[in-house]
Amino acid sequence: MSEETKEQSVEHFLELIKKSRRGKFKVYIGMSAGVGKTYRMLQEAQTLMRNGIDVKIGYIETHNRKETHALLEGLPVIPRRKLFYKGKELEEMDLKAVISLRPEVVIVDELAHTNIEGSSNEKRWQDVLEILNAGINVISAVNIQHMESLNEEVQRITGATINERVPDKVLQLADEVVNIDLTADELIERLKEGKIYDEKKIPTALNNFFQAERILQLRELALREVAHQVERKIDIEVPKTIKLRPELFLACISTNDESAKVIIRKTARLSSYYRSKWYLLYVQTSHESSDKINLAAQRHLINNMKLATQLGGEVLKIKSDHVARTIWETAEKYDITTICIGKPRFKFYQLIMKTAVFTQLLNKMSKTDIDLVILS
Repeated sequence: MSEETKEQSVEHFLELIKKSRRGKFKVYIGMSAGVGKTYRMLQEAQTLMRNGIDVKIGYIETHNRKETHALLEGLPVIPRRKLFYKGKELEEMDLKAVISLRPEVVIVDELAHTNIEGSSNEKRWQDVLEILNAGINVISAVNIQHMESLNEEVQRITGATINERVPDKVLQLADEVVNIDLTADELIERLKEGKIYDEKKIPTALNNFFQAERILQLRELALREVAHQVERKIDIEVPKTIKLRPELFLACISTNDESAKVIIRKTARLSSYYRSKWYLLYVQTSHESSDKINLAAQRHLINNMKLATQLGGEVLKIKSDHVARTIWETAEKYDITTICIGKPRFKFYQLIMKTAVFTQLLNKMSKTDIDLVILS
């Protein structure tokens, strides 16, 4: 056995040890605020405590909902850390205290929350990863609209910008994902009864986010996500010897910022469904060299590459004036099963008729098992 092979074997074994030491991670997911995620977490905490499990509240937000707040009774709460920010005293979860106290299970609400400036991590999901790596089991909750790869789709449904987002890889780390489901009518009724927001906010909520057609679409997203997570779990447990050929996706982008974001997020979503690896390819032509494109375009390109990395993609940057040929050669090199490109900004038949290399690419693909997906 070569020294390199020995080193890889040791690294693999160390990775297995780390995984075995990591805490278990359970996530409650819902289509919106008010479905009962926090309520269910506290119910579970009460059950665990009755069964002799050392469970503590790391952070919970009841939003002054009476039924939810009542479930806190008797549960040990780790005091929050106080911080001064812009002249105000604010509170955050005390990450150090959680890790120091080492409960068997800790409840951490609002996974997508952005921490106050000056905290050790920017996001709460990063705090959760630290807690899990310390060997502590975590129960958390998140709304479907906070999933990074669903960002554009949620904005289309709700008309609202969602600034607090969680990378899909965080949910993929979960050992269990549980959907808290209500019908649109049930959720709207809860809102009208004052079980979600106080009375002053109800009319605005009914006219905006809490419309039946929007709730139904978000509900579908949540149900799909949980179904996907179940399929992923099954996929993990199926022996490799009987697994089908693994899917590998190649997302191809240009300096077109809006198109690139759509391609990246949709390809990340596809790879997540198939629990597969994916690559981002940017072919830099001589017309797009750093001295020929403006600074804004360069900045957008760098940000899109960072987004791809955050969503689990591996970035490939190749200099070539033969874009289609480079895409094909890259697909062959990395055993890609699906190439994802953006919707052409002119009629598709013109693209085929006027671009000989692209025609050659399509001809080659027709003789292979590689699929071409055009994302709009």
